[in-house]
Amino acid sequence: MVRVMAKPVLAKKKKPAQKRISPAERERVEILFKRFESLESHPKTELNYANPYELVTAVALSAQATDVQVNKATGPLFQVADSAEKMLELGEDGLIKYIASIGLFRTKAKNVIAAAHILMDKHGGQVPLNRADLEALPGVGRKTASVVLNELDIEPAIAVDTHVFRVSHRLKLSAGKTPDAVEQDLMRIVPPPYQTRAHHWLILHGRYVCVARKPKCEICRISDLCPSRELFLGA
Repeated sequence: MVRVMAKPVLAKKKKPAQKRISPAERERVEILFKRFESLESHPKTELNYANPYELVTAVALSAQATDVQVNKATGPLFQVADSAEKMLELGEDGLIKYIASIGLFRTKAKNVIAAAHILMDKHGGQVPLNRADLEALPGVGRKTASVVLNELDIEPAIAVDTHVFRVSHRLKLSAGKTPDAVEQDLMRIVPPPYQTRAHHWLILHGRYVCVARKPKCEICRISDLCPSRELFLGA
């Protein structure tokens, strides 16, 4: 008789418990985002666009490039190719002529044209406004999809770029070591009324005030709420 050995029962891994937010910290965060709201109630992306296709294309092109650089390129580009159909007519070589000033332009051109093919073949030339289909497009990752969905008020999302990552750590909103971890922390700690605008507030604050090398604490309107303030004042 052949004995069948029973398979060992593996214990299920427990999900790490989420850190509880103290009442004092919850109040600090609430005041912080109310302060942001008082400074700019309806922040928007600095990328120029006139329709969802232009938005998703501009955001995809903005990876490792500034919004200023992208706007200089897309201004003339969108005059001739403001839809997936027109982008395919322009073609990869034609597109490169418009975006050659942007970093990684060859790879980005391939992705934009490949995405245009998918939009025409699977979505009737329209940008699908849901996360799964957006992330399936070449050159469109989670961050780009989050920016698009948030900007168009479809889904509260906080895309974490280098500015959001830096500001979130300085404000002690997150200690996450990856963009995804920081995003999860922010979606948990940012009060719901502010979640659709938090991405823009944090990115603009990091771009113009809480800059990387020497943050401008002396003009910062939320410095009294910042745990890192003393590290930089007088530095």
